[in-house]
Amino acid sequence: MDSQSQNTSLQRLQNVEKRIVRVLELAGGVMDEMANPSGPRKELINNHCSEFMQLIKDIQVTLREEIKSACEYRPFEKCDYVPRISNEICCKKLEYVISQFDDMKRTIEGYHAAALDHMALDY
Repeated sequence: MDSQSQNTSLQRLQNVEKRIVRVLELAGGVMDEMANPSGPRKELINNHCSEFMQLIKDIQVTLREEIKSACEYRPFEKCDYVPRISNEICCKKLEYVISQFDDMKRTIEGYHAAALDHMALDY
């Protein structure tokens, strides 16, 4: 996630925070209106409830998008450390196997030389 998308994400989350504050203000306004001694004003309550529900939906959508974006974020995605170390380990293993083959070759050559010497002595 680059710096610009982090800033954008942070701005969206700050907007969610502002919406949550507004939702609480609306809920408080409805509670105040319901406690009004002269009775609640239906139009005011309907307006507050409509705005409340719309804000809740907006908050849910934004939070879902931010969670999805955060789950897709892989900070080490372009890091080549693991493949590079794996390659180095493989190279070391190959070097070891080659050295073992070289030792086997020398041993076999030694047996051949000994066999040839033995055969030369027999004649």
